[in-house]
Amino acid sequence: MIRLKGVSKRYRGASTFAVQDLDLEVRPGEIFGFLGPNGAGKTTTIKMIVGLLKPDRGQVSVNGHDLAMDPIAAKHSMGFVPDKPDLYPRLTGLEYLNLIGDVYGVDGPTRTRRLDHYLDMFQLGAVVGDLIQSYSRGMQQKLALTSALLHAPALFILDEPMVGLDPKSSHLFKEIMREHVKQGNTVFFSTHVLEVAEQLCNRVGIINQGKLIACGSMEELRRSPGHAGSSLEKLFLELTDEGGFYEE
Repeated sequence: MIRLKGVSKRYRGASTFAVQDLDLEVRPGEIFGFLGPNGAGKTTTIKMIVGLLKPDRGQVSVNGHDLAMDPIAAKHSMGFVPDKPDLYPRLTGLEYLNLIGDVYGVDGPTRTRRLDHYLDMFQLGAVVGDLIQSYSRGMQQKLALTSALLHAPALFILDEPMVGLDPKSSHLFKEIMREHVKQGNTVFFSTHVLEVAEQLCNRVGIINQGKLIACGSMEELRRSPGHAGSSLEKLFLELTDEGGFYEE
């Protein structure tokens, strides 16, 4: 579903790479957690996957489409929610959702059915006619999640998706992710909430200083020397401190 080969990115004026020689494969039908300290390269990697940043070198493929060669097809197969959704404040929630529906070619009946479902789930029905600039941070996050799900993407990419969500919405959203992968789709998300990653993810990847230092299921990660029985939090702290290991 996602394949990165030798992907590197260094920002202008920086002395070191934000992401360096990253090889990563995310498989269909899994929830993949992407973890790392602040500044480790998580958001840079995500922006390269969704096409907001161009790698300095390397190849990014999404759902079989080379992002550099066929960006429209690659982007059509994904839904993306950034860590800080940049919505159109002078549109109403419904106008924004209809704009997204038009961009992705979602037909009227399908659009109505899905919007009714998600607006009810996230309790946005009463405010969907209001201007987005009047929404709280949490409401904007729910609107962004709804818009990313509207075209039922094969790949759901999320950068810190739980930020701003109340406990009920967070619970519902976890169920959405589980249901999404049950249908053979894929979820790729970054988070600092390690308990959520441990509960949800089939596999996790840990990035530190721009390099992937560990990748695998919890069972695989715990098979490394000295980590038997460790929680994800303990593993994360130990690996990011000591340089880590890599396993597929």
